[in-house]
Amino acid sequence: MTYATRTNHLKAEGAYAVLAKAQALEADGREIIHFEIGQPDFDTFANIGKAGMDAIASGRTRYTPPAGTPSFRRAIAMDASARRGIDISPEQVVVGPGGKPHIFFPTLALVNPGDEVIYPNPGFPTYEAMIGVAGGKAVPVPLVEENNFSFDLDVFDSLINEKTKLIIINSPSNPTGGIIPQADLEHIAAAAKKYDAWVLSDEIYARIVYDGMDDAPSIYALPGMAERTVIMDGFSKTYAMTGWRLGYGIMPEELARRVGLLLTHSVGSTAEFTQFAGIEALNGDQAQVTAVIAEYERRRNVIVDGLNSLPGITCQKPQGAFYVFPNIKATGKTSDEFANWVLEEAGIALLPGTSFGEFGEGYLRLSYANSIENIEKAIEKIARVLK
Repeated sequence: MTYATRTNHLKAEGAYAVLAKAQALEADGREIIHFEIGQPDFDTFANIGKAGMDAIASGRTRYTPPAGTPSFRRAIAMDASARRGIDISPEQVVVGPGGKPHIFFPTLALVNPGDEVIYPNPGFPTYEAMIGVAGGKAVPVPLVEENNFSFDLDVFDSLINEKTKLIIINSPSNPTGGIIPQADLEHIAAAAKKYDAWVLSDEIYARIVYDGMDDAPSIYALPGMAERTVIMDGFSKTYAMTGWRLGYGIMPEELARRVGLLLTHSVGSTAEFTQFAGIEALNGDQAQVTAVIAEYERRRNVIVDGLNSLPGITCQKPQGAFYVFPNIKATGKTSDEFANWVLEEAGIALLPGTSFGEFGEGYLRLSYANSIENIEKAIEKIARVLK
């Protein structure tokens, strides 16, 4: 049998491979503390769950327009306009089952074989995967610790050219928790306009920010960028709705029409009742969001202090998301060696930085969507292993 070459480069996400190892150890009776999976440990907020169940009970289980129900698209447009400080119409909103369709389908609609796509490394593995499926050339730009894990702009400037069709950014970042500062966003925007490139801005963690910050700044709001920017956002992280599979893209209307057609001929439409739950998430009481972010901030402070107390490890304090990306170069171990070592010896499941690309070597990713009790226990166990 032969298969299409467009799938040859695809591989599983590292988080699921580590999870499988950790679960095998648990099946043998080992206690494992999980920091590998990037999802909230809170239940979906009760008012959102009730809205979804009420929608099912009232028969909201039918097909919807592929781009989403009009009422949900209006709610998203109103919320996004208010938070990003720019007018967004419902016709620019495309709803899909999760955030990944709004990474894949805009890329398929924009990138021709041979076009170059700049993306962050270390970064979310789906970026590189989707570039290959579209037939594009993946061009990684390192995120540098010295710049709070923003782009290395010198490397970026050396790589962008007339062949660059798309620039992918992610702020706050998975895996680093870094936020791209306003000046860097302006630099990237100027380059995008100079070379007539599109920008895909992954803003799934935009509301999970700390130290009194409002939402992370969006490149979409910069002058002249709305016409060449795609925002990817969703409900998984902010509202603890990972299993609901509910996300959306914001983009120029013509691109939204084309992405809507790709949805039509792939998934068809997003479950109607989840869209009703999404309306409640946006329009309901946001106090729960504020409380959860405050709890993440407390956990961030505990895990950063704990990691910095360990020999051979240094850890920046992330500005957003719920990940830390500690530097382990002084331990003398590679990222894979360290991750396997602490899983086997200490029962701590975490990810090597190389799960997110070659420039993640020398780092680890830990999700602190876990209790402070478990975070403190994990630090103690790692400390014993390091000694």
